[in-house]
Formats: sequence, structure tokens, C-alpha cells
Amino acid sequence: MSAEPSIHQLRLFLALSEDLHFGRTAARMFISQSAVSQQIRDLEKRLDVRLFERTNRAVDLTVAGRALFPEARKAIAAVDQLRSVADAQSRQLSHRIVVGTVGAEAAMPRTRAVLQILQDRQPQTEIQVVTLNFLDHMNALFRREVDIAFLRPPVPDGMELHRLASEPRVACLPASDPLAALPRIALAQVSGYPVVDMPAQVPRVWWDFWAVDPRPDGSPVRYGPVVNDMEALLHSVADGEAMCFLPAAAREFFPRPGVRYVDVTDLEPSTSALAWLASRRDEPTIAEARKAADAVG
Repeated sequence: MSAEPSIHQLRLFLALSEDLHFGRTAARMFISQSAVSQQIRDLEKRLDVRLFERTNRAVDLTVAGRALFPEARKAIAAVDQLRSVADAQSRQLSHRIVVGTVGAEAAMPRTRAVLQILQDRQPQTEIQVVTLNFLDHMNALFRREVDIAFLRPPVPDGMELHRLASEPRVACLPASDPLAALPRIALAQVSGYPVVDMPAQVPRVWWDFWAVDPRPDGSPVRYGPVVNDMEALLHSVADGEAMCFLPAAAREFFPRPGVRYVDVTDLEPSTSALAWLASRRDEPTIAEARKAADAVG
């Protein structure tokens, strides 16, 4: 009976399937090109099937390789999920909680108040705060890389919230735009303006709210550049590539040359919130965090 493939070999298979270049895969995986070749040959031997067609000029997946690619991806995802669940359980046993924040949420008064109450009530709990980008700030909860997160709703199914505070949303515009000189605008005045977009991994329910898509008249939004984090977003706006809507606190936390924040008279406000996975709500450290949020209001 052939030996089972290793997780490392499956990761190399996925990487080479995407790169179709041994040199690029070697650099990406921080190993030598000869090691990639050796591991792929060993994987093919273990699976008893040829995965790649190799020539001097090109690498391509075989029919069998294309058939096995989605299965390998599912296997790696299952192992990663197993590791994430184990890490989360280890944190519970060691009284450690990992708290995710996005944007300026770590600096918000109610965020600080929740964490202070949690620390006062549970002095034995180690609180680790990590900053997340747009791409990761909800996926990190689903992957259990963080236990709770301070973020801005809406959120996808599977998450629960404790809403902490509300504030207006403002238009974030290029300073060169004529509307940027006005004290306030109506939503219809930016109809047709391109809006920065988010990567496909970001829950669409979240960005549809922040992009106001569709608009009240039913018209869809036209999107501009895709950004992963706040700095990339502000850079796109400053360069005149697109605009966006942000919490009013952005005026204080994200002033940038080339960017102006303008009040919008007819835009639904935003809410800051503490979020957790519904399936984890009764785990001890998460339950304590929820109680701390209840105490803040």
C-alpha cells in the first residue's frame, strides 16, 4: 500500500498548481527548486498518478492533477480548520483571548471600556489585541484566529453582535473634487462616482452596506480599485480613483493629504460592535467578553 501524502506535499501541490512554475513556487514556499521537484515526484509516487506535465519551457496540470486539485484544497482547509479549533480550545484552557480590531476600533472609547472591564473582572485572562485588515477582519473570526472582534456591522450569518455605539457616516472624497469644499452633501450628489471595492473574500453583505449598493433609487454602484486595508483605501481616494463612505471618526483618526470628509445628510448611521461566532458564544472567555460588553451598554 502506498504511503499517505504529507500535508507539506499537498501544500506544495496547490502552490505549484497555481504558479505553474517551479522557481516561483520554491520562492513562495521558502525552499529550493530541487526540493519542490523532489517532493512533487514523491507525492506522485504516493498517489500513483502523474500530476504535472513538465517540459523545458512549461509546467501544466494533467487531467488527474486538475481532478485532484479541489480535493487537495479541501484536505488542506480541513487540516487548517482542525488546527484553528485546537488553537482556540488551547486559548480557552490557558485563559487567553485574542481580540481582533479593524480600522480605528481599538481606539474607540467603548472598545477600551469593554477590554478594561474584562481585564478587571478576569485578571487571570491574558488579552491579546491584533489589528486586522479588511480582508481578514471577519474571516479571522470564522477561522478562529481571533475569539472576538470589534468591527462595524453588518456581518454575515454565523456571527452575533453586541452593538456599542452609533455615529454618522461621511463621504470620503478626493480633495480636488468640487463637492469636497461643501459642508455637507446629499447622497444623490455622488451618484455615479466610483466607489473603492473590496476583495472577493470580504462578505458582500458588509461592503454593500458601506458602499450603499444599491442606492435608494435602485441604481447599482460603479466600483473602482480593490483595496485590502485603510491606507490603500485612502491612497485610492487621494489619487482621485474613487470615493467611499466611512464612520465620522475617520476625520480624527485618518486625516490624509488629498482627502476630505464631508457630512452626508441622508445616509444611515454606522454602528460599532463586538462580534463573535454564534457557535462559540458560551465558551468561557467569550461569555465573559459578552458580559463586559453588556456592562458598557
